[in-house]
Amino acid sequence: MNITLICVGRIKESFYRDAVAEYAKRLSAYCSFRVIEVDDEPDTGNSDAASQKIKDTEGDRILKHIDPGMYVISLEIKGKKLDSEKFSQVLSDLFVSGKSDIAFVIGGSLGLSEKVSSRADLKLSFSDMTFPHQLMRVILSEQIYRAFRIMRGEPYHK
Repeated sequence: MNITLICVGRIKESFYRDAVAEYAKRLSAYCSFRVIEVDDEPDTGNSDAASQKIKDTEGDRILKHIDPGMYVISLEIKGKKLDSEKFSQVLSDLFVSGKSDIAFVIGGSLGLSEKVSSRADLKLSFSDMTFPHQLMRVILSEQIYRAFRIMRGEPYHK
């Protein structure tokens, strides 16, 4: 099982990096886990056209890391909301059906380009709230770890 997080931007704060590294270490018992960071574009904030260009540029960078056979789960505010048990079941069902190469995508501060969103096999939302992208990596990493623990019936959940 291969899990890839494709994220726009770099984590600047060491406490976020440390948290993601801790979950990556824990996940190594269950899967191959890696994080790919693509460069973000500076937000000029001048117009919708400029924002669209930024999303498209970041989207092209993301798509370069998505292989044709990958099952892609994008994090989007209007995506499907799942509790931890259901999320675990979705991952389990993917593995059982032979989809063992999964990419999670976290966009930049302006969101995802339509090209990336349309490539997603599942659009997932963790909340109607907005989270810092660096924190979202930690939350997602933790939920993936929790999902594996639930799949295996191991103590951790609740």
